[in-house]
Amino acid sequence: MPLPKRRHSNQRTRLRRTHYKLKLPVVGECPRCNAPRQPYHVCPSCGYYNNRAVVKTKRKPGTSN
Repeated sequence: MPLPKRRHSNQRTRLRRTHYKLKLPVVGECPRCNAPRQPYHVCPSCGYYNNRAVVKTKRKPGTSN
């Protein structure tokens, strides 16, 4: 089983770890109710996707928030 010959420095380890990070989620605007929603997802406030009612919601279709 191979083992490292020399110890990696703290700087080298930290430089490698700089790429391990979280990305912010992309948030767009629903064209129907102008509520924030993720692209390619059903709108959580009105339940529409691609101008079709996909999910029934408790809110009225004309209201936002």
